[in-house]
Amino acid sequence: MSQPQPSFDQLPRYVRVRSEPDTAFVEFDFAIGYPDLFVELVLPRDAFASFCERNRVQRMDAQMADAIDADMEKWRYGESRGQAD
Repeated sequence: MSQPQPSFDQLPRYVRVRSEPDTAFVEFDFAIGYPDLFVELVLPRDAFASFCERNRVQRMDAQMADAIDADMEKWRYGESRGQAD
């Protein structure tokens, strides 16, 4: 038997902040369900806090962000930078 798929509302939401901590606007990546499929957004700091609370986001840790970056690099260049011939 297959497992039931979670509804859209149950999918995890991820945030990866790209801006510096003291800027007025927060630049961030936002993903639903799959952290490597994201949109880039910009919000004022207060709106960002509200957005995160409403969406119950999980902040991407360094390990998750590094894995996403490596995968994007592999798709862009055909290999990871650490895999030279």
